[in-house]
Amino acid sequence: MQKRLRTTLLPRLMHMLWRVTRGLTLGVRAVIIAPDGKIFLVKHSYAAGWHLPGGGVEVGETLIAALSRELAEEGNIALVDQPILHGIYFHPLYSQRDHVAVFVVRNFRQTAAPIANHEIIDHGFFPPDALPSDTTTGTRARIAEVIDGKSPAPRW
Repeated sequence: MQKRLRTTLLPRLMHMLWRVTRGLTLGVRAVIIAPDGKIFLVKHSYAAGWHLPGGGVEVGETLIAALSRELAEEGNIALVDQPILHGIYFHPLYSQRDHVAVFVVRNFRQTAAPIANHEIIDHGFFPPDALPSDTTTGTRARIAEVIDGKSPAPRW
């Protein structure tokens, strides 16, 4: 029951709160590609599976500022160059008001190995053809789009 609360109820409650306090929710995520071609993924305490790192854009924050903050928080990753916008997706899993901007990051520094905490319980770099079995469908789709040079889909 506690796991179900974290993976389904908590995100829905968060989005209900945001629906009252925000007209639209906007998030950022990154397909971070290391020089060896591996992709950085994170595992959250509140959502099942492996995901691209990222999170919500706060009021008054630019997309790049939000991305920089989230990458630092989730992976001790600092942007070296401007990330490339891959696409903007409608993400109706928890709310009909949610959108996610996905960036491609190839030039970065990892200032230290991330340490698991209350939000990020695991992390790692994985070959695109050997992602963890519980990598989410949306995460797999975004990685495949970037690696295969495909246009972004309109929905997550």
